[in-house]
Amino acid sequence: MASVQWRSRGRNYEAELQRCHHEAVPVEFGDYHPLKPIMVTDTKTRRGTRKGSTSSSSSSSSSAPADPLSSMLDGTDPLSMFAAASSGETSAMSHSSSTGDLGRKKRIKEEEVLGADFEPWSTKRGEILARFTTTEKLSINLFMGSDKAPNPGSSAVSEKVRTRLEELDDLEEGSQRQLLNLSQQDYANRIEELNQSLKEAWSTDQKVKALKIVIQCSKLLSDTSVIQFYPSKFVLITDILDTFGRLVYERIWTMCSDPRPLPDSFTAEDVNDTAKETCLNWFFKIASIRELLPRLYVETAILKCNNFLSKLGVEETLPRLTAMIRGIGDPLVASYARAYLCRVGMEVAPHLKESLNANFFDLLTTFRQISGDSVQKQLHIQRVEVPVYLTLYSPAINWILQCIAYRAPEQLLTEMMERCKMMANNALLLNSIMRAFRPEFVATRATDFISMIKDCDESGFPKHLLYRSLGRSLACADPPESERLTILNDAWKVITKVRNPQDYLNCAEIWVEFTCRHFTKREVNTVLADIIKHMTPDRAFEDAYPQLQSVIRKILTYFHDFSTLFSMERFLPFLDMFQKDSVRVEVCKSIMEVFIKHQLELTRDPVILNAMLHICKTMHDSVNSLTLEDEKRSLALLIIGFVRMVSFGRDFEQQLSFCVEARATFCNLEPVLVQLIHTVNQLAMETRRVMRGNHSRKTAAFVRACAAYCFISIPSLSSIFSRLNLYLLSGQVALANQCLSQADAFLKAAVSILPEVPRSISVEGKLRSSESFLLDFINNFLATLLVVPDHPEHGVLYLVRGLLNMVQDYTWEENSDAKVRVYISALPLLAAMCQETYLYSIPKVDSNETLYGGDPKFLSEINKLCETLIGQILDHLKVLTRDEGFDKSSPVALQQSVRRQSALAFSLFGVLLAHGDLRNNKLTQLSINLWNLSHKHGYCEARVSVRTLEFIKHQAQQPDMAHLSDTIQRLVLQSRT
Repeated sequence: MASVQWRSRGRNYEAELQRCHHEAVPVEFGDYHPLKPIMVTDTKTRRGTRKGSTSSSSSSSSSAPADPLSSMLDGTDPLSMFAAASSGETSAMSHSSSTGDLGRKKRIKEEEVLGADFEPWSTKRGEILARFTTTEKLSINLFMGSDKAPNPGSSAVSEKVRTRLEELDDLEEGSQRQLLNLSQQDYANRIEELNQSLKEAWSTDQKVKALKIVIQCSKLLSDTSVIQFYPSKFVLITDILDTFGRLVYERIWTMCSDPRPLPDSFTAEDVNDTAKETCLNWFFKIASIRELLPRLYVETAILKCNNFLSKLGVEETLPRLTAMIRGIGDPLVASYARAYLCRVGMEVAPHLKESLNANFFDLLTTFRQISGDSVQKQLHIQRVEVPVYLTLYSPAINWILQCIAYRAPEQLLTEMMERCKMMANNALLLNSIMRAFRPEFVATRATDFISMIKDCDESGFPKHLLYRSLGRSLACADPPESERLTILNDAWKVITKVRNPQDYLNCAEIWVEFTCRHFTKREVNTVLADIIKHMTPDRAFEDAYPQLQSVIRKILTYFHDFSTLFSMERFLPFLDMFQKDSVRVEVCKSIMEVFIKHQLELTRDPVILNAMLHICKTMHDSVNSLTLEDEKRSLALLIIGFVRMVSFGRDFEQQLSFCVEARATFCNLEPVLVQLIHTVNQLAMETRRVMRGNHSRKTAAFVRACAAYCFISIPSLSSIFSRLNLYLLSGQVALANQCLSQADAFLKAAVSILPEVPRSISVEGKLRSSESFLLDFINNFLATLLVVPDHPEHGVLYLVRGLLNMVQDYTWEENSDAKVRVYISALPLLAAMCQETYLYSIPKVDSNETLYGGDPKFLSEINKLCETLIGQILDHLKVLTRDEGFDKSSPVALQQSVRRQSALAFSLFGVLLAHGDLRNNKLTQLSINLWNLSHKHGYCEARVSVRTLEFIKHQAQQPDMAHLSDTIQRLVLQSRT
């Protein structure tokens, strides 16, 4: 180690920078540019190309690789190519594969016919199942199979027919098991079991059994013993009917696709005789069903199959099925049967509106039955009130009217309104009309609808539900401007008189959007006050949190000016109704998300700041020991978004006061504290910018206060690397503001906590070695130390020595080279400190170049320290190949040790080449030895070695680097043997 004599070479940084600049070359228009799309030409070889042709199957006009971003635009990206290949495979698929895609193709075709503006049945299922529930016990009949054996003494054809009829009779006469006392969930589970049994029977070619299951399920729709559950029962059972209809249709389609697939727009003439016979067979089976209701439902389920038999099959069948429904005695059952016929009719033949209209007119005649003795007796037995009973009709009537109103002219709405007036403004019908027709049509007639609502009989159907339906349309379309205030007053007079809090809020929630859409904060504030008045008694708000949240969301949709929002007197009292912690936090999060998205300008408005601090504190105070890390991170990001939007302009002291208050308020969320420290550091740098680096007594005191804020806040952070990085950053900011003692304290604090760094840290839930993170920090720290002046009361380079001592004492991982890598990284810093002019400096801060002025003693101290570090590095290189450096019995361990030695030797060689004065013979010999050591076993990458030699040759051409010419002659490339 004593033989190493370090001397840093002199550097002229400006000259080196000039030599590194690229030569500017003018680029003419039309030349290649990296962002210019690459034109690629593909030529396909024809099948008839003669032998010896030079044509290639695919050739490119450019040698450059295709740009993946440009290729996406012309459809040649991997996903587009995959889709194209898939479509090609589909066109060449076998007969069986094409039938598998039948359902998907047909659904796409139907959606194109109906259009995206038609709300499908699937969107209504969940709402109906959630709305129409019951706690009463239900019953169901399960099919048990047939025990009858066929009569062996008959001909084959007659036996086949008789067997099928007997199997159907068997279902209707017995072989069933009744399950009683089922809950609603049990009932739904049993229906799903029947659906699975249907699919299994079909897949095992038990077609008659599948039909029996469907018949049995259809029979359940005649049972109204638990009448409140009937709409949900209808949804569950028609799912099975839909499955059956699809299976039958796909089976017949498959039979038609032999030998070639049937076109989508086929006619009955394209269907072969076998498929037609099978189709007729299914209709004959269904015609054999004795009871009206199952026969009607099952035939409706396979209505689409009429297309295989006749061009006008569906058109002729729909009127017959419509007439069949008139034979159903129960008006509720008949209404849902009509709804199912309309549903299937819209899927099969949406253009046949005559049958839909006939269904609706038949429906109107059934309203007279509701007041009849049989229905009233049933309601009395089940203890169901008339208003509740009428709501059971809503899904069916709404669907029928939706089908009729789909893309209907505006004149039809006028006709419907007149028919409704003829029926004394039947409230149930009026409600469905407002929900079915386009909101634009309803909005233009809003005043007329309000007049009709006033004339309705409230005993059967509550008026507030009618106003709710009207409000849904007005939330989507605008009525005439001159009528808006009158509409709101008329509606609110009725809504505010609703006594039941839940009914009141369900209606008020809808009209809040209309108010926000067309009026000012004054009217919205009045609405909020009315809601508070209704929901506060008996703490009714506790049962209405979802609706109250909806009110908040609608207000936030239309009010993005938070100074206006928070100036509403009743807005914050409205928030106080959210007293359940989880709901309260969700509401605060929704407010914060809108604030961050729409608050584009920095604010100092005290109304906004006080309100947002209250909201952020609510979110912060919800954090406890059980809060998940993801939730903490989410809340912290929202609060950080608020902190970033606060600015007091040139009133820096007020900004610092805000950060002090925020630190006390959000002390449990570490990311927020980190942001506050960054904010204060930014505040100090902004002060420096305003003063142009010339601090007055007042601003100097202020930036010292900022440094004190950071110095006090950083120790409260639990993340060791957050503390290290913030100490370093805050020290750099203090240094830039000429706060030398504060900067010294930050840097000393960073060095003092280095021993606390654990050997592993958690990164995204996984334990990882902290070594790479620690090395990154130390390298950044070393770069800062170049401009940090030595303390007058401490020795030369006391911070550098303190850091290296900590590195020496730190417990590194076993078989780790991290300590030596730090030593290698410290050499360039020490070499830079020997220069007459430093590579970079801080204005108005005297670095060691000024303090020592090239003093020989200072340079001697640096050279001694460099020699010590090089000695430590060389000792480590020797240890790597000694017996104690690795497990000698393990070839893998030896190989790894040699690799490490090669990498470290090459790194030290690079440092000596860049920063050492190689005119010193001993230093030159050391660099040659390191080169040879790094290449001794061939583990050094050849490309890097070649480029290094080229760099040395280039350097040797410089006037002051001619001595490198002799050195390069002695550097030899070696390969692994």
